Amino acid sequence: MFRLMSDYEVTLVNDNKFYVRFKGPEETPFKGGLWKIHVELPDQYPYKSPSIGFVNRIFHPNIDEISGSVCLDVINQTWSPMFDMINIFEVFLPQLLRYPNPTDPLNGEAAALLMRDPKTYETKVKEYVSKYATKDAADEAGDEEDEESEMSSVGGFGSDDEEPAGQMEV
Repeated sequence: MFRLMSDYEVTLVNDNKFYVRFKGPEETPFKGGLWKIHVELPDQYPYKSPSIGFVNRIFHPNIDEISGSVCLDVINQTWSPMFDMINIFEVFLPQLLRYPNPTDPLNGEAAALLMRDPKTYETKVKEYVSKYATKDAADEAGDEEDEESEMSSVGGFGSDDEEPAGQMEV
């Protein structure tokens, strides 16, 4: 698995937890950003998707601004056991950043701004990139947290130590 990740900086935490440095895709307002992504592999991987979360902040309709959780529906619609880790960083995350879905938001402010005023949304994304998605921000991200940060998982909450990421707004 890690051989396929050779184009990415990967920091191992243990056998099933690690961090990956992820760069914002070209031709998007996320271009030039650098995020630290927390990845946790469930025991059932690859039949159950990995849990992923942005550690440093990002302004996006389908990513919770505080916890970094990625919208579960977005992962559910795309995950297959035939995928490997490289698919997440080469396909899934770039597509998520290129094509946000404001009709299924985790960040209501980002979704509303994208629908109401796309130019202002793009400006705010770029502000977040310059403030929170720098190399220094990625280096420092997560230093004040432990490894049990909140992340998205398509598998639900089956293990004893997982807690819901928060209350869903309806």
